[in-house]
Amino acid sequence: MVLLADAQVFRNGKLKREDILIDNGTIVSVGNVKPPNSIDRVVRLQGCVISPGFCDVHVHLREPGFSYKETIETGTEAAARGGYADVCAMPNVNPVPDSREHLRVSLDAFRRGSVRVHAVGSITVSEAGERLSDMEALAPHVVGFSDDGKGVQSEELMRKAMELARRIDRPVMAHTEDDTADFSQSEWRQIERDIRLVRETGCQYHVQHVSCAKSVELIRAAKLEGLRVTCETAPHYLCLSDDGIEDDGRFVMNPPIRSKRDQTALIEALADGVIDIIATDHAPHSAEEKSRGFKGSVKGVVGLETAFPVLYTKLVLRGFISLERLLTMLTDEPRKLIRKPLAIAEGSRADITALELNTQYTIDSSEFLSMGRATPFDGWRVFGRPIMTMLGGSIIYEKR
Repeated sequence: MVLLADAQVFRNGKLKREDILIDNGTIVSVGNVKPPNSIDRVVRLQGCVISPGFCDVHVHLREPGFSYKETIETGTEAAARGGYADVCAMPNVNPVPDSREHLRVSLDAFRRGSVRVHAVGSITVSEAGERLSDMEALAPHVVGFSDDGKGVQSEELMRKAMELARRIDRPVMAHTEDDTADFSQSEWRQIERDIRLVRETGCQYHVQHVSCAKSVELIRAAKLEGLRVTCETAPHYLCLSDDGIEDDGRFVMNPPIRSKRDQTALIEALADGVIDIIATDHAPHSAEEKSRGFKGSVKGVVGLETAFPVLYTKLVLRGFISLERLLTMLTDEPRKLIRKPLAIAEGSRADITALELNTQYTIDSSEFLSMGRATPFDGWRVFGRPIMTMLGGSIIYEKR
């Protein structure tokens, strides 16, 4: 039996000073808790915030198939250090989870994780964009479908995917990239097409890693129309613009970092609710793959261990959004998408993150638990970090 005492607890959208008593992996009491005689440990968390464990709907764990970049063990240890209890693994692995047989390889690997890993199935076979995966057979075992890393180029194939996704009641989680459009239009052109298809099919549609103002405009209009559309963005699009890019692989990702105008539109969309979720798009690569400068490095940066501090420092402390809004986008909203609700309440599973907010420190990628080191935030001075993450009442990360 463990008592978490003296913290501000985030629940029901608000912060309130409360204690939490945990027994056998379950929250048994929340409020002004008197420690029972049988208590095993009291954790005093004065000045800290407790929230449900974070949930990241967009993570690349690279295994099976690419364990030289990341493994299930290292990726989920990084997630636990970042305050995450749940992550959704993208399907651009080998084998691609496009059938139950191929998915089983991923599910077997996920069991080695420190955090709870949810599978995302591919929309098309081998993510090749030519024919649909076995979506119906995959549906009971995945939280959604994506060809992340590639946009589905065929409108007719995407229509069929959305029709099937609606029938099997799973979201399409779309990487939007039109290969025929130029740099400035490739993202929003496919969003524009897909929203039209959502209107036809009634599919639940989620836009991944939104990066530009035009995309926000389209998604805002779709929501006002009442379509089943949600979206995410990532910390690097919120905290950086292209005037700060260096000739270094740690600034190379897809979609790219865009203009100050785009960054401002994204931040405004956080505050007014157009953007539902912040996901990391944690995408580790080897040091060699990221050592070829801005033009030659492969695309993708890591983010699990830096998300909360950079967002808290750059958005909350500067007054763009409240801490409560940030926590909502890291906990409640992503779980709505994958239909895995979690709350700090009596009888709920004790998946909990404790956050220390007041100490300033420097992000140092050499200390990461992830095998990936490429982050645009290396060397940043920040406030806020997880100091403890619990999964089912067990401590899976604790800052020493």
